[in-house]
Amino acid sequence: MAKPWATFGVDLHLEPSGPGVRRGLTDALREAVRGGRLAPGTRLPSSRSLAADLGIARNTVADTYADLVAEGWLTARQGSGTRVAEHAAAPRAHEHPAPRRREPGRPTHSLVPGVPDLSSFPRVEWLKAARRALAAAPHDVLGYGDPRGRIELRTALAGYLARARGVRADPGRIVVCNGFGGGLKLLAEVLHGRGLRSLSVESYGLDVHWDLVHRTGLSTVPLPHDDAGPRIDALGDADAVLLNPTHQFPLGGALPPERRAAVVEWARRTGGLILEDDYDGEFRYDRQPVGALQDLGPDHVVYLGTASKSLAPGLRLGWMVLPESLVPEVLGRGGTRSVGVLDQLTLAEFITSGAYDRHIRAARLRYRRRRDALVAALAARAPQVRVTGIAAGLHAVLRLPPGTEQAVVQAAAWQGLALTGLDYYRHPDTTTDPFEALVVGYGTPSDHTWPHTLEALCRVMP
Repeated sequence: MAKPWATFGVDLHLEPSGPGVRRGLTDALREAVRGGRLAPGTRLPSSRSLAADLGIARNTVADTYADLVAEGWLTARQGSGTRVAEHAAAPRAHEHPAPRRREPGRPTHSLVPGVPDLSSFPRVEWLKAARRALAAAPHDVLGYGDPRGRIELRTALAGYLARARGVRADPGRIVVCNGFGGGLKLLAEVLHGRGLRSLSVESYGLDVHWDLVHRTGLSTVPLPHDDAGPRIDALGDADAVLLNPTHQFPLGGALPPERRAAVVEWARRTGGLILEDDYDGEFRYDRQPVGALQDLGPDHVVYLGTASKSLAPGLRLGWMVLPESLVPEVLGRGGTRSVGVLDQLTLAEFITSGAYDRHIRAARLRYRRRRDALVAALAARAPQVRVTGIAAGLHAVLRLPPGTEQAVVQAAAWQGLALTGLDYYRHPDTTTDPFEALVVGYGTPSDHTWPHTLEALCRVMP
């Protein structure tokens, strides 16, 4: 009995048509290539594999491939197999390809903050760490495991954070999370479950974080801001606050010692909770690193860290150091299991082998050189622009003459340079007086594009 057509195309999802096995397969493959479903360069299964999948004779598949090679739809070369020809897909007779147009202002350079130089990711060292970690891992690491994350990573983080950031932590109070956003979402859910209805935040920050908090049922209340940072005295009877005490994003300042002490005292007095976002604490240039706020009140501060700036945001590796009293509530909501165990083991090995420290030192030197070049270029070509927030991190704030922020952002867009103005990061409910500025992510470009990107920035300065 003939094999039903429905069994054809196990891997290629073919829909054969026409009489006969060979013709049906040929027509189905040709249509898949013609319509673009099989993209140019796609490698097809060997004739032996496809024949076995389809339950037909190998010669039938080989003849089909030969027919389509002769027609120009496929190519076959010794050692590289059979592939879809590079120019095989053609528009149908009734279709007309749209003319290619250059989009006005499409960015060719970017100074949007929040991303490190992704071309500098330590691929070779990361791969070595992954191989060592996987080779040494017992079989049970591939199970569901501890909702706090792998003990290897939590142990490595406890040692690293104590040494490099002054955090008081033990592995039992660390929870690995899906980046900063994953940790913030889990904490907001816990706070909402406690009956809280609002979270105090800074006047300038990221709307994606505020939106995430809102989706858990909490509102965000911006604190007034002055030249020294958020006004801690305005917390009043708030229940929780989210801060960047080490390097405020995007304004770039560090919370002064007296306000650091004041916010911890507020938490002790009221039972409030401080969420500390230490997103780029490793990158400090002009003086000794500012330690984590958590060291002043580990029973009242949740420390949140991430590898997004030090390595890459695509890893989605973050961590929380919780007060002891908060651990059961976080784990009661399942903790977090959204970070792959192999990435956790790799980061643990990367830290304990010393590769993480070496990478941080090299990155710190590279970003400091970029910062210095930015400051020097603007001093020479745009002396009316004041550069602030440059003691740490991967971005700078360029204070502009009044009324020029939007004009500079638009001029940059038309010249292919992606820039963001400070107003983009302003909380919609803040009463803090605005000022005109750009937030320039000098860590974003690759090394070879950095000089051209800096030149483009200087050209659009007022």
